[in-house]
Amino acid sequence: MKRINLALQGGGAHGAFTWGVLDRLLEEDDIEVAGISGTSAGAMNGAALKSGYLSGGNNGARACLNWFWGQMGAVQDLGLPEWMGQGLPGAELLNQMAEMSPAYMISEATRLMVSPYAYGPMYQNPLERIVKRFEFGQVCAGEGPQLYVGATNVHTGKIRVFKGDEITPEALLASACLPTMFQAIEIEGEHYWDGGYAGNPALFPLFAKDLPDDIVVININPLERPEVPKSPQEIHNRINEISFNSSLLRELRAINFVQRLLDQGAMAKGTMKRVNVHMIADDDLMRDLSVATKLVPTPALLKRLKNAGREAADHFLNQHKEDLNRRSSTDLEAMFS
Repeated sequence: MKRINLALQGGGAHGAFTWGVLDRLLEEDDIEVAGISGTSAGAMNGAALKSGYLSGGNNGARACLNWFWGQMGAVQDLGLPEWMGQGLPGAELLNQMAEMSPAYMISEATRLMVSPYAYGPMYQNPLERIVKRFEFGQVCAGEGPQLYVGATNVHTGKIRVFKGDEITPEALLASACLPTMFQAIEIEGEHYWDGGYAGNPALFPLFAKDLPDDIVVININPLERPEVPKSPQEIHNRINEISFNSSLLRELRAINFVQRLLDQGAMAKGTMKRVNVHMIADDDLMRDLSVATKLVPTPALLKRLKNAGREAADHFLNQHKEDLNRRSSTDLEAMFS
C-alpha cells in the first residue's frame, strides 16, 4: 500500500480539474490518502473526499465529489444553444464564452464598483447552501484522511489552518471567501478571507510525523506563462495566478533548501523530515483559461476540466506511481535554479 498526502490548490471552478485527478487516483486500490491540505476549491474537494470515503470507501469518495460538482454546475450554460452545451468545446472557446457571458460581466462590474458589504442584512454567500449539506460529522471525524483547511486572517494576514472539529461550514466558506465578492467570514471574533493569499495550499501541516513523506500537489494555477500579458484581462489574470502561487512556491523552496542541507550532511538525518514532492498539473490547458472561467462554473467547463484531470492523473500514475514512497518525481532543484 502506497500512502500519500494531497495538497489541493484553490482556483474556483478550475477545482474541477482536481476533481478529475482525485476521481482517477481513487480508482487505485493500493493508494491510501492519509492527509489532505486544501484551500478554497481544494478545501471543498478535500471535505467531499473525506466525507464520502467514511461513508463508502473510495467509491463513496468519488460519489460525494460527483455530487458536489454537480451542485456547483447547476447553472445555465452561458445561454449557449443546446447542441453546444452538450459537447466539449475547446478550452480557448470556453474561456472566450466565459469572458463574454452576462454572469461574468455583471460579476466584474459589480466587483469594481460595489462592496459586498453594500448588500445589507439580506446578503448570503451563494456557496453556503451547498457547503451546509456536507456531513460534518464525517468531515471532522478522527478516522480517515487527516483534513486541513486554510484561510487568511484579515487582521493579521497570517494563515489559519482549521482541523478536526474546527472544520465547520464557516471554515470552508472562509477558505473560499474572495474579498471583492463575499463578506469576510467571522469565526471566534476573527475575520477570514480566501486561504490562497497565505497558503495555496499550506504544506506544513502535512509534515507531521504520523503522515507519510509523500506530498502530491494538484496544481491548477499555471506556474509559468511565456508571453507578457498586455490586455487588462490578461494582466488581471496573471496577477491572480502569481499571487495564488506565491505561498506554495515559498514552501516548496523551503523544502528544497532542507533537502540540500540533508544531502550535504549539514543537518543530521531525522532532524527534519525529507519530503517527497510530486505534482499533477496541466499548465497547457490552464494557460488557455483565465480568471473568468474560475468564476463561471458551467457544466461544459466542469466536464472538460474533470476529463483533463483524469488524463493528467493517469499520465502521472503511468510515469511515477513507482516513485511514490521512494523518491520525489518533481525536480525542485531545477524549479528554483
